[in-house]
Amino acid sequence: MKCNSKESQVEKQQKRLIYFALKQLGKPYKYGAKKHEIGRVFDCSSFTQYAYRRIGIELPRSTILQAECGEIIPARKKPPFFRREDLQPGDLLFFKGTKGHFNKKFPNGIGHTMMYLGNGLFIHASGSGSKKNQKVKLEKFEKVVNRKDFQIAKRIIGSKTKERSKSKAR
Repeated sequence: MKCNSKESQVEKQQKRLIYFALKQLGKPYKYGAKKHEIGRVFDCSSFTQYAYRRIGIELPRSTILQAECGEIIPARKKPPFFRREDLQPGDLLFFKGTKGHFNKKFPNGIGHTMMYLGNGLFIHASGSGSKKNQKVKLEKFEKVVNRKDFQIAKRIIGSKTKERSKSKAR
């Protein structure tokens, strides 16, 4: 009997996404980063859009539109909303924000997104804290999954729902 050790297409995409996301670590945060600035500075949604674009998946520019993409990952009713085994690399978690955007699907608003990297770590472009601390950075799993402002989690890679995210052939 032969064992098949080939990586799946999903695993390859996840590894590439993690690689491109981690290359942005430490880059400055700028709320409302303009298209020509992205790559040098990021806000949370331009960061996830940029990383996903590197693996051939187009996401919308704003967090609220990104929250409409992919498949919903069921969450628990109260914190912690997830265990590590519930999430896969590339999954996006969305949160309320003070500068959130609202629509009928998200009446509480969506103002921030973070990407799960695996191994208990999230990455995001954070605008909180001192100016020096506003950058693309890592967060520990326990800190993120216990946030009371959590709204929805979405799986983009391997998603059967391609409402707004569309894969590009490479």
